[in-house]
Amino acid sequence: MNFRYSDGAAAVSPFPCHPGPLRVKVVPMEFQIEEHDYDYESNVKVFHDLMSVKVNDILLVSTPYDAFIMEEDGSLATKIIHEYRGLNLSRPPRITKAFSADEALTLMNRAAFDLVIIMPNLEDMDTQLLAGKIRAIRPELPVILLAHSPTDIEEDAEACRMIDNRFVWSGNSDLLLALVKSVEDSLNVEADTRSAMVRVLILVEDSPLYRSFFLPLIYKVVVRQTLSVLEDSLNEEHRLLKMRARPKILVAENYEEAMALFERFEPYVFGVMSDTRFSMDCRITPDAGFMLLRKIKERVPYLPLLLLSAEPENRARAEALQAVFIDKNSPNLNAEIEDFFRTYLGFGDMIFMTADRSEVGRAGTLGEMEQVLARVPDEPIAYHAERNHFSNWLMARSEIHLASRFGKVRASEFATVDEMRQYIISNIHRLRQCRQKGMVIQFSERRFDPDIMDFVKIGKGSLGGKARGLAFIYNLLHRSPEIRRRYPDVNIVIPRTLVIATDGFEAFVARNELDASKICNCADDEIRSRFLAGEFPEELAGDLASFLAKVKGPLSVRSSSLLEDAQVQSSAGLYKTVMIPNIHDDFAVRLAHLLTAVRLVYASTFFERPLAFARGVSKQFQEDSMAVIVQELAGGRYGDFFYPAISGTAQSRNFYPVGAMTPEDGIVRIGLGLGMIIEDGEAALRFSPRFPAILPQFSTVEDILANAQRYFYALRVGSVPEPLDLVRETTVERREIHDAVDEFPVRRLVSTYVPGENRIRDSAGAPGPKVLTFASVLKHRVFPLPGMLADLLELARKGMGCPVEIEFSVHLEESGRHTFFFLQLRPMSSNEEFQDVAITRAEIDAAFCCSSHAMGHGRNRRMADIVFVKPEGFDPAATREIAREIGEVNAVLAAEGRPYLLAGPGRWGSADPWLGIPVGWREISGVGAMIEMRDGRVNADPSYGSHFFQKITSRGIHYITLEPGNDDFLDLGRLKGKARVTETRFLRHIRLQEPFLLKNDGKRSRCILMEV
Repeated sequence: MNFRYSDGAAAVSPFPCHPGPLRVKVVPMEFQIEEHDYDYESNVKVFHDLMSVKVNDILLVSTPYDAFIMEEDGSLATKIIHEYRGLNLSRPPRITKAFSADEALTLMNRAAFDLVIIMPNLEDMDTQLLAGKIRAIRPELPVILLAHSPTDIEEDAEACRMIDNRFVWSGNSDLLLALVKSVEDSLNVEADTRSAMVRVLILVEDSPLYRSFFLPLIYKVVVRQTLSVLEDSLNEEHRLLKMRARPKILVAENYEEAMALFERFEPYVFGVMSDTRFSMDCRITPDAGFMLLRKIKERVPYLPLLLLSAEPENRARAEALQAVFIDKNSPNLNAEIEDFFRTYLGFGDMIFMTADRSEVGRAGTLGEMEQVLARVPDEPIAYHAERNHFSNWLMARSEIHLASRFGKVRASEFATVDEMRQYIISNIHRLRQCRQKGMVIQFSERRFDPDIMDFVKIGKGSLGGKARGLAFIYNLLHRSPEIRRRYPDVNIVIPRTLVIATDGFEAFVARNELDASKICNCADDEIRSRFLAGEFPEELAGDLASFLAKVKGPLSVRSSSLLEDAQVQSSAGLYKTVMIPNIHDDFAVRLAHLLTAVRLVYASTFFERPLAFARGVSKQFQEDSMAVIVQELAGGRYGDFFYPAISGTAQSRNFYPVGAMTPEDGIVRIGLGLGMIIEDGEAALRFSPRFPAILPQFSTVEDILANAQRYFYALRVGSVPEPLDLVRETTVERREIHDAVDEFPVRRLVSTYVPGENRIRDSAGAPGPKVLTFASVLKHRVFPLPGMLADLLELARKGMGCPVEIEFSVHLEESGRHTFFFLQLRPMSSNEEFQDVAITRAEIDAAFCCSSHAMGHGRNRRMADIVFVKPEGFDPAATREIAREIGEVNAVLAAEGRPYLLAGPGRWGSADPWLGIPVGWREISGVGAMIEMRDGRVNADPSYGSHFFQKITSRGIHYITLEPGNDDFLDLGRLKGKARVTETRFLRHIRLQEPFLLKNDGKRSRCILMEV
């Protein structure tokens, strides 16, 4: 789009009416585009709603000879289908042929057609009469005459009334496509301009012969030019939908029709192409085209105008009118018309020139426009803005919302050109950000912009399970703006993410001959070595280099296998994750680190644990495939280390509720630093997002001091040793809390223990030892984590249709603008252990144990060993000795890999030996389920705050309580008759011939154990 955009001849000054100082007017806020203004779903709906009226069925009425002539080089239907597919258009229409007028009328009464095309020379009826009879049956049906030559076309008024348009067939199948699209445009123009401000191009041509030449050419140029500028589209769906927003082509045959179309659609007309000689006031007027364009020019001074004429002398008159002139007899007619679209109608680059016609910049895409506007002088910006070129340029790219907004804002509403420049740049930048939100964008070296693209993909294969869940929540967040409105002071995002699809893994494996059949029996170290020696396919290595060139800062390289996070059975946690600093000054070193990390993730696909899992799932080996997630690490840098303030997991269902909690209230586990602290199950703080004040781990000062997190993990990014040992992950360090108390996240989240008062103050400023309590978040709400997690869990649960688990991190800024990072979304495991476990009356009757106060959920058939405290030998004074005996039995069973059921009176893990058996985790580390019996001798309430209890819950161990006076029972009489493995002074260890069935309905806190 150069400065001839609307001024026509190149000789015209590029600044014929320089705007001078702009009059100030504050731009109203409604013209500022926001993310909710560019909701992808609503924009897709706009595109879907366009072109709602389709020509699906065509009736072609002709002699058999005419049909044969039209099809002599192939099927007519095949030609149309080929054209539609070639231009990526919608479903092509069906063609029904009739070889006589009588047959046509019969078909008209039997079927519904959207368009009738009549060819002359029918034997049984003349064309005009047939058209009249068709009108009598369907008055609104479009009827077109397709003649062999202009002499076959009647021009009387009655013929014009009966037939909508007349064309001449010259053997060009493009004409058939143009006829269909022309009819569809006329049927849809009213609705599409009103709903989406779709632009209109008016063609004025009275000659059927020239109409038959120009119309196919215009449609092909419009569609193909639209396709060329849509390279900036986000994905294939986006491209095809935006094709529907192409300009409408409306055809007029005389002055009155042309003016009527212009006046009807004036706000949407972006160009007029006119013949010179045609009818005006019912007579042929040699300069009708000049008068038409002059009239339009008076109404819209900068509208692009094109005069078509077979008389070269008309060029000077066209240029005087500041219209473009094209000679109909030009040997380059096609190219000149195409150039008119590129240069004047916005399909090409917008070219910025100074007054001396020196080019200072050009833009073909939104990204280029944003960059060019930042550096070009004021003059060309003012020139284009005064003429509404920015709006037209955007509309040519089907950016309907922003184009319409720019169309409503006048250049005179800005105090200075620079103010207008910033307005245009900021809105284009915001558009580029908003339009890709929620979408997975195909990676392109040329288009990749990490500032606006949050989720990109290399390859055409699968995203894998983990990345698929992340992509889903990314899309779900974008479609749920109410979440962001509810928490306006928090950025809720996913880290910037690149996914290497599974075809990248498959290409790597094939290139290096590393398929499963050759290496699945190798040791993990051998597999790792062979993958580390492997070479990347050149295209994949090039894309990763292009990505890394624009992304600097710590990265997490994570697995996303096909089996990972599957709803049927998840293999989460089996594969490798590698963190790299990505801050080295030498790009080659940074790239080597990234490629090594990807190789390590690829190698873990064939490690022993994942292969064993795959065999367990399918009962035979099922070959996996691996996608890789390369993700910016959430957090901030503090000295030589990088870490988030909070990492955590949250589940929408809690099978260990305490107090007023219900299973549906969910459960969260959080810790300071990288998420490894959550994985080890040691120090994470548990709470329900709906009851953040209920913290069993922190019930007393003593509980807080015993259970608070003492260390955390961070990525070393300063003084990094070279070469990095990514295999042993030497960059990830375990740090003590007390060594980091001066770092902002720690200072914000710790409290202070005051020994003299034996109390904990929710402040880091007081003197005394620091204790990580998260009180500022859970109690004082400096960050709304509990409420946000409750809302996000509910959103994700509804979206997936099942209980869910999320992983997240939180970055706290000293400025107060904090960020919540979604790291993963997956269904809570739905394998056999976690399916609904409704318990029947018959099962209760057959059970040897039943409880109505059980914690945990699922089925378990892995235990055949039962260890219980003999009721007759129990002595409350001997609970320490009982704990010692349990530890001895546990050591044997744990070494044999035999999980077991442990039953006894009182509170397990009690610190007070008179209230229960004071076992520590070491004494029961192999347990699979525990029964706490309250028989009147020891009836202490469970100690939900103990570190011991946190071990139970974090490992999903079933904790079953038997209350006296209820229907709860444990039939020890039945168990006494079973085979004894060991018997001590206080314990009996028995083993069943087959594992028993444990069914624990966590929704209802009901559990039974039965032999099967």
